[in-house]
Amino acid sequence: MVSKVSIEVRGFDISAVSFKSRSYAVQSTEFTTVLDALLSIKETIDAKVSFRYSCRMGICGSCAMVINGKPRLACETKISELKREGKTLVVEPMMGRPLLKDLVTDFDDFFEKHRSVTPWPIRANDSDRFDDKKALPQNDYERDSFLPFAECIKCGLCLDACPVANTNKEFTGPQALAQAYRYYADSKDQGARKRLEYLDSMENVWGCEFAGACSVVCPKNVDPALAIQLLKAEIAKYRLTGKVPK
Repeated sequence: MVSKVSIEVRGFDISAVSFKSRSYAVQSTEFTTVLDALLSIKETIDAKVSFRYSCRMGICGSCAMVINGKPRLACETKISELKREGKTLVVEPMMGRPLLKDLVTDFDDFFEKHRSVTPWPIRANDSDRFDDKKALPQNDYERDSFLPFAECIKCGLCLDACPVANTNKEFTGPQALAQAYRYYADSKDQGARKRLEYLDSMENVWGCEFAGACSVVCPKNVDPALAIQLLKAEIAKYRLTGKVPK
């Protein structure tokens, strides 16, 4: 069944340096997503509406935004499900990063923090990472130790939901810290000591207040809050014993 739905887009107007609300009426079915609706608006009503998207399949993370007050992926959020929540459909940009235009935000700082935790296996002989003839086999246990944290698509939703990241710009944030644990737990990694010493600061793991909001909004069921607590435990063991736990 096709029905009309009203969508309010609260976008950032760069020319006025303020927010501007615009309402649009679009056709919706049981399967129409918020991204479908935004694309329909851009194609048939208002070509100036700006937002990010790419894969439309919950893989790239580009279409992350705030929908009805909650950080979500627009491509995975069905309008019919929002209507069952009994709320007016309101779309806004994520507020955890600088605003550029409408629903588009600046991810430069996000990726700088991601790179700061060395998100790749550290090897004693770094050329190992690029030698396709030198296999680094893993058993099931070794793979399962990091796999739950390897599904991150860098959408930034966890960072937007984090109360610490939104009030302390120096905090590395749940996305980068979860990836730090992903590589720390990887049996291929040989940089455990370097990682633990770097992460042992208030700007890193000790800045986390364990609100858990990051894990609630993750579209891939990664648990950044758990990863950070595991890192805290590893750092505590290292400081008490002087030995790298793993």
